[in-house]
Amino acid sequence: MGEARQVCIRALELAGAPTDHAATQTDLLLEAELRGRASHGLLRLPRIIERIHNGVADPKTRGTAVWRSPAFLDMDGERGLGPVIALAALEQIRERARETGIAIAAVSNNNHIGMLALYAESAAREGQILLALSTSEALVHPWGGRQALIGTNPIAIGVPTADEPFVLDMATSQVAMGKIHDYANHGRPLEPGWALDGAGNPTTDAEAAKAGALAPFGEAKGYALGLAFEVLVASLTASALGNAVKGTLDSREICNKGDVFIAIEAGSGGIASRVTSYLDDIRACPALLPGRPVAVPGDRARTERRLRLDAGIELADEVWRRILDLAQCAA
Repeated sequence: MGEARQVCIRALELAGAPTDHAATQTDLLLEAELRGRASHGLLRLPRIIERIHNGVADPKTRGTAVWRSPAFLDMDGERGLGPVIALAALEQIRERARETGIAIAAVSNNNHIGMLALYAESAAREGQILLALSTSEALVHPWGGRQALIGTNPIAIGVPTADEPFVLDMATSQVAMGKIHDYANHGRPLEPGWALDGAGNPTTDAEAAKAGALAPFGEAKGYALGLAFEVLVASLTASALGNAVKGTLDSREICNKGDVFIAIEAGSGGIASRVTSYLDDIRACPALLPGRPVAVPGDRARTERRLRLDAGIELADEVWRRILDLAQCAA
């Protein structure tokens, strides 16, 4: 872990990022790896560095923020590093929410911000509810369709408890496109029902799925949620929609998707303890399958993180070679 962190920070520094920005970007990627989310982990770093080299990402900026109203922040990301801009916006709205009870940030012109759960969990640990939404390039087919027209459009919700925070983080597709790339890197077949190939036919070939479309989760309901999140985020951030969204998967297009964060002061009166008790009741529900106890969102990611802190993270050889090559080339 320590070696990987230093190599990644150095590669970003040599690409032009200030040390603190390089560390922020690296730590978000490593935290995704620790939680078993390789799709949002270090496999994304080579493309981030390529985007800097191609002039479509500015590693130095922290964006420009303007308060549209006492509780509504407009943040122009100025093509900065995604997590750097996201955290700059969150710092402002979380402070404002302590005064007003609620505050929202609408972020435009920002690069990929990584795993949304990390932002939600951080806020929840400090006593605030956080909702985070983001859009992506069109990767998901409408329910009943054969062509990608909707983003994966994830949502994360963090809620404080008297113990570990409740953290939901999910895309509105069956899987993230980053997971398809991770499976392709490892030569693994996809699960049936995850994706279509370029001709609009169901496939379990990860390489074929890259040119096709992801399925929405939950059939028509997941499709409807993904569509709703896309129009909601675009309406708040004045960002692109559908096939007009660019820059989250390639290294040459300017990123024009949107991010929305809503920070809310959590209620008092012992609600955190009651939430904890309720979640424990959920975990105690008799399991349908032997050896598979009921979990609540966030449980498995935290368990995975503890295990990987001890055992380390496993990267595909190709991903690590690319990171080393980019660092050496930059040097």
